[in-house]
Amino acid sequence: MKYILLFIFLTITFGCKKIDEESQLTMNNSTVVSLENIPEPDFTIKVNEKTHNKFSSKIPPVLTVIDGNIIEVFTQEATGGQLNINSTIEDLKNVDMDKVHTLTGPIYVDGAEVGDVLAVELLDLEPGDWGWTAMEPGFGFLAGEHESELFKTYELDKENNLVRFSKNVHIPLKPFAGVMGVAPDTTAMLSTIPPRANGGNMDDPHLVKGVTAYFPIFVKGALFSIGDTHAVQGLGEVVGTAVECDMRIRFRITVIKDKTIAEPQYETDQYYATTGFATTIDEAAKKATRYMVTHITETYQMSWDEAYMLCSLVGDLKIAEVVDIPNMLVTMHIPKSVFKNSEKY
Repeated sequence: MKYILLFIFLTITFGCKKIDEESQLTMNNSTVVSLENIPEPDFTIKVNEKTHNKFSSKIPPVLTVIDGNIIEVFTQEATGGQLNINSTIEDLKNVDMDKVHTLTGPIYVDGAEVGDVLAVELLDLEPGDWGWTAMEPGFGFLAGEHESELFKTYELDKENNLVRFSKNVHIPLKPFAGVMGVAPDTTAMLSTIPPRANGGNMDDPHLVKGVTAYFPIFVKGALFSIGDTHAVQGLGEVVGTAVECDMRIRFRITVIKDKTIAEPQYETDQYYATTGFATTIDEAAKKATRYMVTHITETYQMSWDEAYMLCSLVGDLKIAEVVDIPNMLVTMHIPKSVFKNSEKY
């Protein structure tokens, strides 16, 4: 009898533990949350500390790190702290555009050389307490087709992982950084508005916690910067803004010496993605496809013909960004599961 009671006790105990772990792993039916403790940072850059809003090799680094370091940064919403939860559309119209896209960085990575790849593993992204979204007639994918303007602010319900867009529309939070990138090989002060080969304003909502992003390195030390953080955004960001918010981000930086890429790429345990920027959707999509064919041929020793054909069968082209003039961003995702029998998988 005592063995039966012991068996029942163990079943209940470990069964409850399993249910509890599963409940922690699932949020909003789809968001996977790691049960592991997030590693402590080697360096922290606080809000309002060490920022800029251009991309250039001329901008001096604010921090030097080594391969494998974990960095924690605190970013501001897209206007660099000029708005708050009580702001109105009139406040938005008076924003100083010279402070837009305030980025944290640049971060110099010791040992990063031109031609290497910088891997940025996104360990944690925690949005601030509030956010905003704006729509104006002269901005967005349908610019010139409407005269409407609208400005919304929100309290972010982090306990329930929601932003309440309206009384009846609640959207799960999916925080990410709209701008991530390394310095381009130029001393010119480039606008952060469009995406480029160095990354920049990619505004890709897939770049969430758990993703590792790869950037081609164009200058010694890479000079990585991050900002323009969003609580949630759809693919395309068609009105030109997401739920813009402050954020705490923790990421690990690694230098890869045996990999060469032309434009940013990223991956999770489930898929690999390539990106392509261009002034048209067509050319951006072609570039993303070419880069994926190259990735497959180099990683899995597949012929160009078969890799191209495989992209047609399981590759998913996605429009990440359409409003950051003059460039647009298209990505291609391919599931890793199709390579499960490959020697390189």
